[in-house]
Formats: sequence, structure tokens, C-alpha cells
Amino acid sequence: MRKRLETMYAIPDFEQRLWELDQRVNDYGVLLDRELVTRAIDCNRCITAKLSAESQGLTGLENTNSVAQVKDWLQGEGLACYSLTKATMADMLETCDDPEIRRVLELRQEMGKSSVAKYAKMQGAVNDGDRIRGLFQYYGAPRTGRWSGNLVQPHNLPQNYLKDLDYARNILKSGDYELLELLYGHVPDTLSQLIRTAFIAPEGHRFIAADFSAIEARVIAWLADEKWRLDVFHGDGRIYEASAAQMFHVPVESITKSSPLRQKGKVAELALGYGGGPGALVRMGALKNGLTEEELPKLVSAWRKASHKIVNLWGAAESAAREAVEEHAITAVKKGVRFSYERPPFGADYVHLGQPILFIELPSGRRLSYQSPRIGKSLRNAWGGDTLQYEGQNQTTRKWELVETYGGKLVENIIQAIARDCLAEAMVRLAGAGYRIVMHIHDEVVIEAPRGGASDIEDVCGIMSEPISWVPGLPLKAAGYETPYYRKD
Repeated sequence: MRKRLETMYAIPDFEQRLWELDQRVNDYGVLLDRELVTRAIDCNRCITAKLSAESQGLTGLENTNSVAQVKDWLQGEGLACYSLTKATMADMLETCDDPEIRRVLELRQEMGKSSVAKYAKMQGAVNDGDRIRGLFQYYGAPRTGRWSGNLVQPHNLPQNYLKDLDYARNILKSGDYELLELLYGHVPDTLSQLIRTAFIAPEGHRFIAADFSAIEARVIAWLADEKWRLDVFHGDGRIYEASAAQMFHVPVESITKSSPLRQKGKVAELALGYGGGPGALVRMGALKNGLTEEELPKLVSAWRKASHKIVNLWGAAESAAREAVEEHAITAVKKGVRFSYERPPFGADYVHLGQPILFIELPSGRRLSYQSPRIGKSLRNAWGGDTLQYEGQNQTTRKWELVETYGGKLVENIIQAIARDCLAEAMVRLAGAGYRIVMHIHDEVVIEAPRGGASDIEDVCGIMSEPISWVPGLPLKAAGYETPYYRKD
């Protein structure tokens, strides 16, 4: 029985190689700028004390870090306040006209910048050789097989948009916090932007950072056979402009980078690929980018008409999954993607393996699994129809429970899993070519390499852009840059 199960669920050879690479990346680690981290922690302590004193002067509160005290004060000033989350604070700032209350809210935002706490995590995680090890969790995302982050959580590092990062880093490391505040204003925000730069290349080395361009958009266009999209990615790659041109029936040449139509195309591309509607557009920032609520349904309709093959893919995935569960069968979607309903054999030692599993086989041969699949009455709508369900982890509560899924969500899992496999293939190829990977974040690879080698960036991007046999015709493209410390280009 043991041999039979090991044969059925054997780790594929490629995944074994990938796991071994993952262990080498984690064991080698990435160098930390200890001086910058120490200064950042000290600077944050000084500025927090200063901001807290200002807030106490305005409010008279004993503890301005107390949520209850701040809420009571705000309500006493006539401001309806039921929570102090990031979203509600932003909403209150938009509607509040009183300058004193606005300043208290701004101070609260600055003092509550949780991203700065990553410096303390860095300081606690660094070990021999000033390197942080074990940052990446292999197969940390069970639905797709993507990596998740450990310790400092490298997958959710704050963005940096300061143009003079070098200067800001040098001022911080000099300990001149007053100058830092004078030049950059909100110090917690500046410290937040410098978090990425705490990861540095050793002396005589640099980082080569390269990432796939619009990988999920490319994969979904490939899997759905959306020809006009593939033509864009085989060409200049300007998908936002091309999407807007398709949606609004205008020449693509007429859509410039500052065009309102490009913004609509961008928001639609980011929000609607997996079955999202107006709510998805709002979550992607449509209203904050100048769109109105009245426009959103029309935008959804226009995008779906322009991308009807992707819409069809959602339906095909759900139909195939339902048929596999209902008929206990193997059903195909396209291009090597197929569903299968399997009930593993079990004996005395394997009772827990007796529950059925819905597998999705990917073009790479890897399989995604959904435990105890079934068709049942909607869990969220008492008057709704039957839905596809499985036992899994609720992404909000982290509890194991019955979870609903649907065509768009299944396609999202499939696309992100294929994108993960493309990154995995690129990582194995890069390591085979002698490149030392120290980090990989989402669809980006960070390599530690000796200085020099003028063609290294071109070579790395070329390796990442090479065709992959199990996704024939997928137009991959990578872009990169070199830097002495980690940052977003």
C-alpha cells in the first residue's frame, strides 16, 4: 500500500530539483545592511516620540497609541469614528475640514506605519555573516504552489518612489534625522521606502534584478487563445493601450500614456481577468483614479466583449470541474489543462487519504488539488443555486472549512500556477547557468553577481525569455536592471 501511494503521489523530478534549489537559496541568504537597520530603528524611535508629543499636545490624551482613547477624543470633537483602520482613517481625512482634527489623524497615520516594524524583524532575523536566511517558504500558497515569505515577509515590502534613494540612505546612516525630516518631510514614510534597500550586495558585487513582464496577462491570453492579446505581447507589449483600443473601438495610436482611455484600460486589465465586476474595479482603485460608479458596469461590459475568449475560459473551467465532480471523471479544458476526480486507495495507515480529491493538471504536468470536492447549495446565498465546493483554508480567517469556488477563481488559480511554473523553470535555468539567486519576489528574480559583466543583464533576461516546451507559443519577456541594493526600478 505504501509503495502504491508513493507511486501515485510521487514528487515530480522537476519539483525535487526546484525544492533543492529553494533550500540552497534559503541557506545562502541575502546580506543585510546592519548599519542602516540600526539607524532606522533609532530614527523611528526618535520621530515617534516627537509625533506622540505633538499629538498629546493637541488632544491632551495620556496615551495617543490607545485606539479607544483616540476614538473617544475624535467622537468628542464631533467626528463619527467607529474604527481606526487604514481605510477608515483615509476616509475621515477626505471628509474632515477641521485642521486640528486633520493633524491628529495625520499623526496617527504616521505613528501607525506598521511597515517600519520590519526593521526590527530584520534585526532579529539576521545571523552569521550579516545574512538573513530562510526568507522563502516553498509551496507556501497551497492553491497555486507559489512561494510565500517568512521572517521579514519579502513579498509585501513597501514600494519606493524616492528619486534619490542613495542620498536618503546616506543621510539616515549618518544619523542626521533632522536633516532627513527637513528634506523628506514624513520620516516614517521615508523609512518605509528605504526598507527594500536594507538588502544589499556584498562588496565587489551587485544585484541583478529581473522580472517577467505582465506574466499573468500573457498566460491567460495564451490559454484562452485571445489572438489580439497574443499579437500585442508578440509586439510592443502595450496591453493597457491595446485593451482600451479594443474596448472603445479607437485606433491604438490615439491612446497616449496620459490618455483617460489608457487609465480605463489599465484598471480594467488589472481587475477583470478573473471574473471580477464593478466591485473588483473599486478595489483596484477605479474611483480614486477618476472613474465614476456609473461608468463601472459599462467598463466591465466593454472589457468582456473585447475579451470574450477569456470570458469563455471561465465558463469552460467551471463546466469541466463540475462534470469531473458529478461524473467522477476526467475532463479537459485546453492546452493540457484538465480536471480529474480521484478517490485514493486507503488502508489502516491511510484513513485520512480516503477522501476524494479534485485535481487540476497543468501544462507542466504539476497538479493542483482540492480536497473533498462536491456540488452543494450556496453557502452565502440561501436562495442561490448549487455551487462547486471543497474543503480548504479560508483566506481571511485561516480556518479549515467548506469553501466555494467558481470559474473565474479556478482560472485565477490555474493562471497563477502556470506563471509560478514559468518562474520555477527560469530559476532552474539561471542556477544551471551559474547565477546565484538570493531572492525571488512574485515574478522577479534577484541575483547576487560580481561587478562587471556588462552583458549579464541581457543574458539573465534572455534566459528568462527563452521558450518553454510545455507552453508552446507563450510570449515570455523579462526586463532587468542592476543595483547595489534591492529596490524597485
